[in-house]
Amino acid sequence: MRSRSTQVISMDRSSLPVTGDPDNEWEVRPGGMLVQKRDPDSDTNRVPPPTIRVRVKYGSVYHEISINSQATFGELKKMLSGPTGLHHEDQKVMYKDKVRDSKSYLDVVGVKDRSKMVVVEDPISQERRLLEMRKNAKLEKAAKAVSDISFEVDRLAGQVSAIESVISKGGKVAEKTLLNVIELLMNQLLKLDGITVDGDVKLQRKTQVKRVQKYVETLDALKIKNASSSNNGDGMQPQSRRTVVADHRQQEAAKATTEWEIFDSMAAQTKTTTTTTNTTNPIFNWDLI
Repeated sequence: MRSRSTQVISMDRSSLPVTGDPDNEWEVRPGGMLVQKRDPDSDTNRVPPPTIRVRVKYGSVYHEISINSQATFGELKKMLSGPTGLHHEDQKVMYKDKVRDSKSYLDVVGVKDRSKMVVVEDPISQERRLLEMRKNAKLEKAAKAVSDISFEVDRLAGQVSAIESVISKGGKVAEKTLLNVIELLMNQLLKLDGITVDGDVKLQRKTQVKRVQKYVETLDALKIKNASSSNNGDGMQPQSRRTVVADHRQQEAAKATTEWEIFDSMAAQTKTTTTTTNTTNPIFNWDLI
């Protein structure tokens, strides 16, 4: 019997019974026993495994759990969450003074009907789970904030498009309107800068930042074009305006020159008249004596 058992364990895959894929038909159990691998989908009419009752101690209280004999310790932990009040990820189940992995099967490690176990709280797992919960909550909050900002940017994008359409057709837009839309976009940019996350949410945030910057640059260019349109709103070309200004300055200079010439002419006539009068009728102080 011993030599026959050794022969079964040592045989290679080529000697296994061919009923399908050998990798899906056989497995080695702990202890070296070669058995047919479990496949719950292969035979729906098979006899279900028996249900066993195990006694699990938590603190000073024993809890009796009825469970499938071929279930995993992870399934047992989930069933213990209600009676113990512990999250299944925060539990450590010990059987025969050894902590069992959640993926281990009950029957594989020798659990039978009326077997006794102990469950204790795992503070390390609990802390890890709480940190994970906080991280997920932060990601959800950041994702919602980015989504709200994206919705607001979509609304402002419609205003940018309307302004661009008006100015491109030669129309004019109030500068206050342009500045107001730019300010609203910059506020959204500040909100995006305040969001610090990693992963997919970070990529979404980066996409929105690029969108806002693009719209702000577009509005800056439209503001310059709108100002130029307002300065030339009278329909006169820049060269014509310079010509009119130059002609006006020449007229003013000619007028000033004429006025100075008239003034000089009047001053000369006054001087001549005074000289002639004094020469014809000289007045001396001694004539009055």
